[in-house]
Amino acid sequence: MEIVAFGVQADERPFLERAFAGRHQVRSLDVVLNRDTAPIAHGYEVISSDVNADLGADVLQTLAAGGTKMVAQRSTGFNNIDLEAAADLGMSIGRVSHYSPYAVAEFAWALALAVDRKIVRAARRTRNFDFRLNGLMGRDLRGRTAGVLGTGRIGEAFTRIAHGFGMELLGWDLVENPHCTALGMTYVPRERLFAEADLISLHLPLTEETRHLVDAAALALTKDDAILVNTSRGGLVDTRALVRTLKAGRLTGVALDVYEEESGLFYHDRSLDVIDDDTLARLMTFANVLVTSHQAYFTEDAVGQITEATVTNVEDYLAHRTNENMLVTRGQLPAAAR
Repeated sequence: MEIVAFGVQADERPFLERAFAGRHQVRSLDVVLNRDTAPIAHGYEVISSDVNADLGADVLQTLAAGGTKMVAQRSTGFNNIDLEAAADLGMSIGRVSHYSPYAVAEFAWALALAVDRKIVRAARRTRNFDFRLNGLMGRDLRGRTAGVLGTGRIGEAFTRIAHGFGMELLGWDLVENPHCTALGMTYVPRERLFAEADLISLHLPLTEETRHLVDAAALALTKDDAILVNTSRGGLVDTRALVRTLKAGRLTGVALDVYEEESGLFYHDRSLDVIDDDTLARLMTFANVLVTSHQAYFTEDAVGQITEATVTNVEDYLAHRTNENMLVTRGQLPAAAR
C-alpha cells in the first residue's frame, strides 16, 4: 500500500521512510494538510498528518470522498481533529499517545535557561565582537520556585530537572503524580502557583477547560520578575493578554515553542512575507521574549518513536485491530470520547 504523509519535515523524512520500509510505500510531502491540500490525498486509503493539520469536518469530508478511511496523526495532541465528524464518516483516526518526555522537558529547560541568562542576546552581541555584559545579568534558579502546570510524563520529567537544580516545587493538575510528590512537590490551587512561582512551565493538553488558562487574570497574579515557558499547546496562553503584560514591563522573560495561531506560520519560511498577525509581530519585538517553531519534540529519539507508533497504528488498522492510540476506530468513538 502507498501512504501519503503531509507536513513531513526534511529531517523527519528518513525516519518515516525507514519505519515503513519493507511494509508500505510512503509519499512524503512538506505541505500541511488543510482544505486546499486535501484533494492531494484522493485515492489514498491511509494518510498521515502532522500536528498543524486542519482536520475539521470539511477537510475530513473531502478526504472521505476521495477514499481515505484512516488518518494516522504523528503527534500526541489531537485538538485539530473533529472526531465526531470522523466517526460519522466511518473513518479511523490514530495518534501517538506518548513518546520521549525528555525531548520536550529538556527543551523547556533550554528555553528557560536561555531566557534567564539572556543567552540569545549574548550570542548576538559576541558574534559582532561586542563583549559587554550590560543587560545580561540573570538569576540563580537554585532555591527559587518552579511552578509546573500539568504533571504527566513530560511535567514529571521537567520536575525532576527542577529538583536537580535545587528548586522548590509547586504543581497543579487534576490528579497528583506520586513521583512528583516524592520529589517534594506541593500541589496547590493554580492561583497560588501563579502568585508564588519564579518559573512557570506549561505541560497540559489543550481542551475547552484549559484554553487560555494563562489569561489576564492569571498573568496579573504572577510576580513581575517571573519567567513563563510554554512547550505544550499555544492555546493555553491568551497571547493578547500576554502582550499587554509585557508592555506593562512585567515578566523577566517569556519562552514560547508554541503559539495559538501557529498554523500556516510554523514550519514554513515566511521571511519574505508580510506577516499580518499583529499579535505575533508585537510579541517578537520584546527583547525578553524567545519564540521557537514547535520544535521541543524534535529529537532523534522522539521522532523515531513517533514514526514507529505511526506504523503500528497503520498496521493495526489494516489488521482490524485497535490500540491505545486509536481515537476513532472504523467510525466508532471510544466511550470516553462520546
